Amino acid sequence: MVTDATFAFDRFAQAYLDDPYPLFREAREQAGVFYADAFDLWVVTRYDDVRDVLTDTSRFSSAFLIRTPHTPAAGVTEILQEGHPEVPILLNQDPPEHIRTRSLVAKAFAPRRVRVLEPRVQEITQRLIDGFIEDGQADLVGQLALPLPLQVICELIGLPLADAEQVRAWTDDLKLLTSFGATPKQQVQAAHGSVAYERYMADQIEQRRLEGRDDLLTDIITARDDGAQPLTTEEIISLLLTLVFAGHETTANLIGTALLLLLQRPQLWRTADDPELVDTVVEETLRADPPVQGMFRRAVADTQLSGVTIPAGAQVFTLFGSANRDPAAFTDPDEFRPDRTHADRHLSFGRGIHFCIGAPLARLEVRTAITALARRIPDLRLAPGFRAPYLPNLLHRGPSRLDTVWR
Repeated sequence: MVTDATFAFDRFAQAYLDDPYPLFREAREQAGVFYADAFDLWVVTRYDDVRDVLTDTSRFSSAFLIRTPHTPAAGVTEILQEGHPEVPILLNQDPPEHIRTRSLVAKAFAPRRVRVLEPRVQEITQRLIDGFIEDGQADLVGQLALPLPLQVICELIGLPLADAEQVRAWTDDLKLLTSFGATPKQQVQAAHGSVAYERYMADQIEQRRLEGRDDLLTDIITARDDGAQPLTTEEIISLLLTLVFAGHETTANLIGTALLLLLQRPQLWRTADDPELVDTVVEETLRADPPVQGMFRRAVADTQLSGVTIPAGAQVFTLFGSANRDPAAFTDPDEFRPDRTHADRHLSFGRGIHFCIGAPLARLEVRTAITALARRIPDLRLAPGFRAPYLPNLLHRGPSRLDTVWR
């Protein structure tokens, strides 16, 4: 057993695309906690350690920038300054500021809005399936997994559905802006897109302040809690960008991955119209192949974790994709088993104060997509010879295509 804090994690770039989990297992067994110089990160791989980092806000801070590149190309910083300043909000915020924000947003993200949305989620899903069911073939990522959560989150917030594709393009800009390996040209283009996105959201905020509507954005603007200051325009912009990204990109990846895992197991797909089974499939997908592979933290001071000293100020990456397959937490962790007991102990929605506020909506959308497809296209199967492609990304994982056929 290796006890120092080193591991050749740079192999991640080659190993990740098809199946990162053998590399994660090797890292978990050999090092547990280690510095990855290729990414300038301290990586935490074991279940108990990841859970401790997520829940210990005194040692590990969530305050980091999401929209600003780690190493901006020439001109990018100046372009970003043309937009609204990036401020930490919710996901990347520490107490006590996080307490204020969460209390305000939780009121606006009440279960009532998810319940009200359920018929619309069903309606959008059926309409999307109507668009390809007569073709006998479909890319279920491009034609269902991506547009469904995008349209739902736009409707929830109150953004015009006519703007959905532009919002998606801007979201792609944000993802590219902070991706490892983005070229200077790509960063510059993405920075311009980010500024346009911020200005769009500022305009939506101003419209609601002039005339409120029955939507989440109005609720966020008008939310008050025990004398706490309302959210500023800059805070609301940062919050909206986070909500759209989390409510769109990560849910799309979860839908695509869940469908892929089911279609790779035809015997499971034949029973996928059972709501109780689908609920367990969603949790086991989140455990076995999470759409968000980890989350960042920053060490507040020199701190010990499993005998390894992480220096003050270091960026820490809690690797959900490894922790969810830790045999200390799950039996036969590399097996996909929808009948698994306590699969919902996974860490894929986070833990502690930053547990994903949109988890109920994400679960609803995945459950709806699977059951609707299973009922309407029971003979759905993967296209012959199909092999799922993945985009190279440290944080997000999901098939970028899912070619299927039926009849």
